[in-house]
Amino acid sequence: MHPHPLSNPLGKAALAAFLACLMAPATALDVSHDEALRLRQSGDIQPFEKILAVAMERHPGASLLEAELERDDGALIYELEVLTEDGVVRELEIHARTGRVLEDEVDD
Repeated sequence: MHPHPLSNPLGKAALAAFLACLMAPATALDVSHDEALRLRQSGDIQPFEKILAVAMERHPGASLLEAELERDDGALIYELEVLTEDGVVRELEIHARTGRVLEDEVDD
C-alpha cells in the first residue's frame, strides 16, 4: 500500500503551492481556476506535486517561491520560481502534460 501523498511534507507543500496558484488573480494565471482543476482531474496536466518534484530534482534543497499555470502558444506550462540553496532565484518552465523541463534559467 502506498502512503497518502499528503502524509509527507513535500506533498503538503506541493498541495499548498498548487492551491495558492489556483487562487492567484486571473492575470497571473492564464488558465481559469475551474479549467485548471478540470485539466488536473482529467489527467490532461500532471499533478502539481509531480511538477514540483521535477524542479526539486534539478535543484535539491530549493524552496518554492511562486508557481503559475499558463497557456503559451496553446501549450499548458507550469512556471515555477525557486530559491536554490546557494541563494540564486531560478525560473523553470515545465510542460504541464509531459513534465518535461522547457527552460531553467537564472531569474533576473
